[in-house]
Amino acid sequence: MDAAAIVGALATLASTTSFVPQAWKIIRTRDTKAISTGMYAVTVLGFSLWLAYGLLLGQWPLIVTNAICLLLSGFILAMKRLPKRKRQAVAEALDPKV
Repeated sequence: MDAAAIVGALATLASTTSFVPQAWKIIRTRDTKAISTGMYAVTVLGFSLWLAYGLLLGQWPLIVTNAICLLLSGFILAMKRLPKRKRQAVAEALDPKV
């Protein structure tokens, strides 16, 4: 594996896993008050554009990485925008509290 592939793999790992703690915290706490709607809207737009760019170039590393990031950041944005009752229902389905 060459240096570019190693750097790309590490960038993919860092990018895709960076959203997991936030998504998991929302699921566990059912709380989105501290989340910036505007920031996540721009983030979702950015990943959408990067995904489109990857598709246009046919570059699978860009496609896969940005598709995963889009799903995770989109989930966080959706949870932020959902009414509290629906947000709690989604979180309960994903992680039922005992």
